[in-house]
Amino acid sequence: MDRTKAQQLAWLRRIAGDLSSQVLKELDDTLPWYRTMPPSRRAAVGSVAQSGITSFIEWYEDPDAQPWIAADVFGAAPRELLRSVSLQQTLQLIRVVVEVYERRIAGEDTSMREPILLYSRDIAFAAADVYARAAESRGLWDARLEALVVDSILTGEYDEELPSRSAALGWAGHGDCAVLVGVAPPQVDVDVIRRTARHHDADVLVGVQGARLVIVIGRVITDEESPYSFLDIAGSLEGSFGPGHLVLGDPVASVVEASRSAKTALAGFAVAKAWRSAPRPVRADDLLPERALAGDPIARQQLVRTIYRPLLDHSSDLLTTLWAYLDNGRSLEATARELFVHPNTVRYRLKRISELIGWDATGARESFMLHAALILGAIQGGEPRR
Repeated sequence: MDRTKAQQLAWLRRIAGDLSSQVLKELDDTLPWYRTMPPSRRAAVGSVAQSGITSFIEWYEDPDAQPWIAADVFGAAPRELLRSVSLQQTLQLIRVVVEVYERRIAGEDTSMREPILLYSRDIAFAAADVYARAAESRGLWDARLEALVVDSILTGEYDEELPSRSAALGWAGHGDCAVLVGVAPPQVDVDVIRRTARHHDADVLVGVQGARLVIVIGRVITDEESPYSFLDIAGSLEGSFGPGHLVLGDPVASVVEASRSAKTALAGFAVAKAWRSAPRPVRADDLLPERALAGDPIARQQLVRTIYRPLLDHSSDLLTTLWAYLDNGRSLEATARELFVHPNTVRYRLKRISELIGWDATGARESFMLHAALILGAIQGGEPRR
């Protein structure tokens, strides 16, 4: 039937209560997730539906007066409702409401079909805007929280809330951790970093500290052991850093202990330029001599503990042979003459040294590492048995 606009508005206000009841009944009949909601949230959804009816009547009375009046529909929704109802569920709710409007209103007055469609379009855009703003706010909050977690790891301050903060960020690294430090590029693409880490069975926490880009790598526990080492993962992330040295800290058992890995990574990053042909990425352990010369106590202790002490405790012959070999410029003949043994004996002892400590004295870089360990061990008072 044909009505004037005033008659239509009066009619809409008269059936508003009816519409609200029909919408709630339709939601209960067609949406399973609505039926399982707690009563308080069902009431909040009903409030949103009621606001939608009131807003539609006001919009139809003067569509140009408040072009964003549809956004007011979601103003009645409490904050926890936005967190518990997804965007997909909200669109399902809007579809049900529009179907009720078309059946009840346009079914009696066909001229109302077009206003209903226009208003439903505004409502859909308003819903998308509300959820986009919420996602943006959550993203900014997550970025600040992630920066706080990375900062606490770098400073080494023990924080009891570190595990809970990591969990709030969706941290999936429940295995070993290692810290990767390098130069920050002009634009850090965090999404690419996370995607690359996921492809290598790992999760990451990303932080920019001045000119440095810091990535905390956590191994994700799976049913099968991951085929990727931390050095493999660091190599895959190399393209996300700017030009310059890239240092991987020592692996630790969990993110709670990641500050230990961060200390070694930062110490290595500070002296990496002293190794002219350092690979990219380079392990902090491969920079032990440079770190020790720079005064890093962790590097000094590690050199003495892993190289000097095992040789001192195992056999004085091995330690004496290594001293002589390094002092004689890695010459087998000169070492044999000094020790009054055959060169093959020197060769055999060097092989035993390599098997015992894992370092080969015949290589230039490794011999430098071993020489630094012997010097530090002697300075700390360890004397070989004569």
